[in-house]
Amino acid sequence: MNLLNVSGSPHVHSDESTKKIMWRVNLALMPALLVAIAYFGLNALLVSLIAVVSCVLFQWLIEKYILKVPTTIGDGSAIITGLLLAFNVPSTVDMMWIVVIGALVAIGIGKMAFGGLGKNPFNPALVGRVFLLISFPVQMTTWPVVDGIFPMNFDVATGATPLGAFKEGSLGEGVTLMDAFLGHIGGSLGEVSALAILLGACYLLWKKIITWHIPVAFIGTALVFSAILWLVNPEQYMDPMMTICTGGIMLGACFMATDMVTSPMAKSGQLIFGVGCGLLTIIIRNWGAYPEGVSFAILLMNSVTPLINRWCKPARFAA
Repeated sequence: MNLLNVSGSPHVHSDESTKKIMWRVNLALMPALLVAIAYFGLNALLVSLIAVVSCVLFQWLIEKYILKVPTTIGDGSAIITGLLLAFNVPSTVDMMWIVVIGALVAIGIGKMAFGGLGKNPFNPALVGRVFLLISFPVQMTTWPVVDGIFPMNFDVATGATPLGAFKEGSLGEGVTLMDAFLGHIGGSLGEVSALAILLGACYLLWKKIITWHIPVAFIGTALVFSAILWLVNPEQYMDPMMTICTGGIMLGACFMATDMVTSPMAKSGQLIFGVGCGLLTIIIRNWGAYPEGVSFAILLMNSVTPLINRWCKPARFAA
């Protein structure tokens, strides 16, 4: 008797392959990685290498010795998880061993515990990042200060990010919108340059790997909501353009919220998903305990993706 085998989502027939898509996403992350190395030097490169190698190694070990299934490390998805995890942590010396723990949580709990790629309900890199943020709050909020281009030293000065300074009551004097757009600010190594992230996002849009719905809904909602707050009280709330160019809004909207496994399938559902991410991000930033809210917002919306898919069903094939 022939059995019908159903693989993990997405179930869309096209000339694209999972491997091809994953490696194109890796390519799209390169501008942000290069900018991180340019501003944070060898530390950024080392953190990224440790995160990628750890994710690939843990996935191989779990598949070979625990799940006992053929290895899938060649598809490039573990490398994406490693890069995104590295992009969500500071590039300080203290992070080297902590990143290995984050990689184990991201791959072991966020991905492989559910069966691997296509079956995880939450973005694995964000699972690892939030675990590290809760477990190692000091190390995860000790930010390197940008000091020129291509610094070669491993021992760097630390300081507050624009979001952290604003949370403490400072409006972030000395940080301009151009600094935030180009990446000449402190922060997690992959989220500092809005320009580099947008370049990668444009490539993904060109290759039709993502659509505009989630990024535009996410960034647009955050921009409008923060603009309303800023117009009500500019002394208390951050300028809307600085809001979307600092922290992880750009990185989250373009590379993590758009994860096809953990985001809604229908275009209308993607718009709802993006709006929810934007609202939650601004709420957490302004009234939560943390200066940043992107990771929590995306994970919370990941949890309601099945409900959104149930409500916003895509058109049936041949309908």
